[in-house]
Amino acid sequence: MYAFDYQRPSTVSEAAALLSDGSGAKLLAGGQTLIPTMKQRLASPPLVVDLRGLSELKGIERAGDRLVIGALSTHAEVAESSVVAAAIPGLCKVAESIGDPHVRNRGTIGGSLANNDPAADYPAAVLALGATLHTNKREIAADDFFQGLFTTGLEEDEIITRVSFLIPERFAYAKFPNPASRYAMVGVAVAKGPQGVRVAVTGAGQNGVFRATDMEAALANSFAPDALKGISVDPSLMNSDIHADANYRAHLVTVMARRAVEAAAASLSTA
Repeated sequence: MYAFDYQRPSTVSEAAALLSDGSGAKLLAGGQTLIPTMKQRLASPPLVVDLRGLSELKGIERAGDRLVIGALSTHAEVAESSVVAAAIPGLCKVAESIGDPHVRNRGTIGGSLANNDPAADYPAAVLALGATLHTNKREIAADDFFQGLFTTGLEEDEIITRVSFLIPERFAYAKFPNPASRYAMVGVAVAKGPQGVRVAVTGAGQNGVFRATDMEAALANSFAPDALKGISVDPSLMNSDIHADANYRAHLVTVMARRAVEAAAASLSTA
């Protein structure tokens, strides 16, 4: 690990000011990505800005027809929240499928989304649910936020403060996890609600999380697993690595999509 400076601001505006000089400072939330990459000398920020003391980034609440989750809410807090369970129970299952207990108790939803790892679980859920990401400067629709591998619409001095979700009629997520890391080799989130039917895939695409529009169209006509018969994704657009080749991932997308639809069709929000 290279030497670096450390700051622990007391407000979001102070944190944003520390990022604004373009020096390459990095934010620390749960540290589940930043710390390992720094230890391996794959990242060497001159300044680490620790957000963990910012109470304004914490909390989970129901606000009208929306579920609002603070950016510093840990995966464990989302998984165990009675508010989330009542509004979007499938989101609890997304959170409880992430990593191991250590990761779930340290990692945060804001940190996961800002990092936009192509095998992370939250991006698929956020994209399928058509969530809105709130920052210290503006609101960003999920469709505009995810822009490629480890790439988002965030600006240099922009910090995710919370994520809001319209309460769906149905939602579920199914993934095929890597047995060691628990990252998604393929994960598919399916939602039916105010924004229609949306299907998002993580862990598979060469450009990260993406929407499966052919599946969305089929499920809009019939929200059932059999509606996906004959629909596939193009293997040439899938990632290929030591864990699974592109053809296998393309096959898994269809399998996981059917499982997600089956789970979603059997569930209803209690909101």
